[in-house]
Amino acid sequence: MLRRRSFLASTAAATFAVATPRIAAAQGANDARLRALLDQLFNARLADSPEGATSLGLDTGKLAPLKSKLSGRSAADRARDLARARRELAAVRAFDPATLGEDAKIDQEVVAYQLERSVSGSERFRYGSSGGRYAPYRLSQLTGAYQDVPDFLDSQHRVKTAADADAYLARLEAFALVLDQDTAGQRADAAKGVFAPDYILDTTLKQFAALRDKAADQTGMVTGFAGKLSDAGLPAERATDAAKIVEGKVFPALDRQRALIRDLRARATHEAGVWRLPDGEAYYAAAAEAATTTKLSGDEIHRIGLDQVAQISARIDAILKAQGMGDGTVGARLVALNERPDQLYPNTDAGREALLAQLNAQIRAMEKRLPEQFATLPQAPVEVRRVPPAIQAGAPGGYYQAASLDGSRPGIYYINLRDTFDRPKFGLATLTHHEAVPGHHLQVMLALESKDIPLIRRRGGFSGYSEGWALYTEQLADEMGMFDGDPLGQVGYLQSLLFRATRLVVDSGMHAKRWSREKATDYFIATTGIARGRSQGEIDRYTVWPGQACSYKIGHTVWVQLRDEAKAKAGAQWDPRQFHEVLRKGAMPLDVLKRVVRARMA
Repeated sequence: MLRRRSFLASTAAATFAVATPRIAAAQGANDARLRALLDQLFNARLADSPEGATSLGLDTGKLAPLKSKLSGRSAADRARDLARARRELAAVRAFDPATLGEDAKIDQEVVAYQLERSVSGSERFRYGSSGGRYAPYRLSQLTGAYQDVPDFLDSQHRVKTAADADAYLARLEAFALVLDQDTAGQRADAAKGVFAPDYILDTTLKQFAALRDKAADQTGMVTGFAGKLSDAGLPAERATDAAKIVEGKVFPALDRQRALIRDLRARATHEAGVWRLPDGEAYYAAAAEAATTTKLSGDEIHRIGLDQVAQISARIDAILKAQGMGDGTVGARLVALNERPDQLYPNTDAGREALLAQLNAQIRAMEKRLPEQFATLPQAPVEVRRVPPAIQAGAPGGYYQAASLDGSRPGIYYINLRDTFDRPKFGLATLTHHEAVPGHHLQVMLALESKDIPLIRRRGGFSGYSEGWALYTEQLADEMGMFDGDPLGQVGYLQSLLFRATRLVVDSGMHAKRWSREKATDYFIATTGIARGRSQGEIDRYTVWPGQACSYKIGHTVWVQLRDEAKAKAGAQWDPRQFHEVLRKGAMPLDVLKRVVRARMA
């Protein structure tokens, strides 16, 4: 494990080596003060983030009341958050970087970066979300309490005691309130002309039907709770109480929200890009910068994407030809490969179970190889689960949920199995490497479990860093020989790279070049060979999360560049385990990562 501290600034190491004891002592004192401030900020935020406390397993002791609450979504809540971010930024900036040690400088720069962009985005764009991930529409297939809260209650709210059960019921009551807050927020945004395109609202209405159009006692909010009560040996009557809350309070709030969505659907346009919104071109530029943590114009993103699509397609072409698949475009041949019966699991419950078993086997196989590349491994385990059917229509194809710090919940890799045709066998291992190991699970949990960085940074996320890392680990798995003797598995890996390069083209195409949904979808399918159902879901995701899809390939490029630089500099002394220890420094903007890694090379 690397013990030498990283240098943030470009000052030579020798300059620091001759620092006087007095300077070092002053730095130590200010480091401690900054750490205390950052811990204070984290604790203050946690008090206003009940879901965050539950996710981390910190809703106990003095924080136990948070277990009964949900985060507010009103205009007053947003104004309070902005005011707090301004105060926090001023407090963090008050420290002179020259008085801080190297690691403390990183902490200051990373937290200040987050706060600066949160404040500037919230001040400039008075609709949707622009404080972290940019999401212009409060209600869509991927945004809104109607989508978030039932999944959160099912997957993260633990019920072990009677108090836990009472807290669950309190959160159901709160769910009705935050639904109405979302409705009010979307209505206010709609008055500014900001609401999702027609096709997005169509999917949103389908998800409302899956949630609302059944008896209250048959909803996942009640059946899931009943299962938790049974497992905990608690009285089943509480499930009846939950059904009454759903029937009497949640359903009416859902009905009010669905009525608004139906009204917006009647007025919606079919235009995909955020360019049509107020200050829309600037919104996309800010969204892309927030996701990639680099400054790139829409035209630059588009050009990078086209160049990388051509390079990766050529690599796939060579492998497919060696497998006797030489006719047609690369995309057409990938479509044909996807349709082969030997590459598909049956679209049945049994087929889905077999697919999940294969993914768990892939996790275990990679875990055995991790010590070759990593000096430190997470303590928390990881497992794969199916995306809940109630939200699968609009959910991403796969995503990761971090383990709790108290060990009560493992890291979870969710895969969307609405149609197994969307998940051919040749691409499954690469998805597992991305979402679980050595991808998101290692990156997220090594930071969360680290004692070297403050809590406010352990949970910090930068899409370019984290998604770039996960894509880098796909390449790492290939370099480790995970696809030796499996050329179609390597095609799956390269298709994943192609998929992310294509994202650069279609995301910038829709939001900067005014492509239609249909043009973006057709290009996506023709280029990647990914099945239409999954491809359409991807395009719709980029519609409501502009810029985010660009973070993967931009971040991957930076991670590979830095690894190759470090490897070349180390020569015969190269040890990938030492390079990968940088994960314990926590997530950071890509430009900061470059400086940190290059300082570690010195």
